[in-house]
Amino acid sequence: MNQTLAVWLLIALALVSANLPFLTERVLTVLPWKRGAVVKPFWLRMVELLLYYAIVMGLGFAFEAALGNPFAQGWEFYAITLSLYLVLGYPGFVFRYLFKRHPVARAD
Repeated sequence: MNQTLAVWLLIALALVSANLPFLTERVLTVLPWKRGAVVKPFWLRMVELLLYYAIVMGLGFAFEAALGNPFAQGWEFYAITLSLYLVLGYPGFVFRYLFKRHPVARAD
């Protein structure tokens, strides 16, 4: 795999995984949420988002190690990548919490 393909694959995976917690009612897209409430709470969506971030970062480090020299990163790198990851998840957040869904009127 060349470097360009790895970068685009990682960006696409980050875009999809950043929006997954907001688009599904399943925990980690596998386990059904069967608690008292019908919808997952916001804190659980944030935990999922951070877990997906860790998975994407791990895959990014694996790509970097496979393609060449891995570089040591400071806290600034993680702060910036987490911020970018949250920006990638903004469309899912808007769809879940800010998009007004009006009930459809039926013509009987």
